[in-house]
Amino acid sequence: MLGDPLALLNDHAHLEREAANNALHLVRRWPDGPPPHRWVERLTSIARDEVDHLGLVHRCLGERGGHLSRGFRNPYAGALRRLVRAGAGPDELVDRLLVSALIEVRSCERFDLLASTDHELAPLYEGLRASEQGHFRVFVQLAETVRGSEEVAARWEALLDLEGEVAAAQPPGPRIHSGPPPG
Repeated sequence: MLGDPLALLNDHAHLEREAANNALHLVRRWPDGPPPHRWVERLTSIARDEVDHLGLVHRCLGERGGHLSRGFRNPYAGALRRLVRAGAGPDELVDRLLVSALIEVRSCERFDLLASTDHELAPLYEGLRASEQGHFRVFVQLAETVRGSEEVAARWEALLDLEGEVAAAQPPGPRIHSGPPPG
């Protein structure tokens, strides 16, 4: 992954942009009735964090002579979104929140790996890990406002099993959500 830091930073910058867009999209997706307590505040806080991270990662990219590409696809996130029970009302919302949580928790794991190296980017990833861990918790807590904690925990376990297959299918490469390195 760190063999091509510009490609990794470009991928990461796009992921931060997508994460901010996702949080803003979820702002208006609360269950029936008025938004649950602090729903909007918590999601806009995540969106602000993700935009700040985008700026930070973009700055690191530019300092190294790279630039943000126009095109971007994240096959990992796309495959996870296909696991959402679309059209299922509150269950769809729970799935969207839990898929967001899965993406955050896997990013945390990858940041841990990157932070444990002696690469010049290690401090960047160490600094971002805690924030992403907090986002993971918020998404799970919001899901629990839609369905009870037991139902959310059961769906989380089911999604974890499916996500393992999705993650294993990702090709290796300089991406935050890449598959395992070859060999």
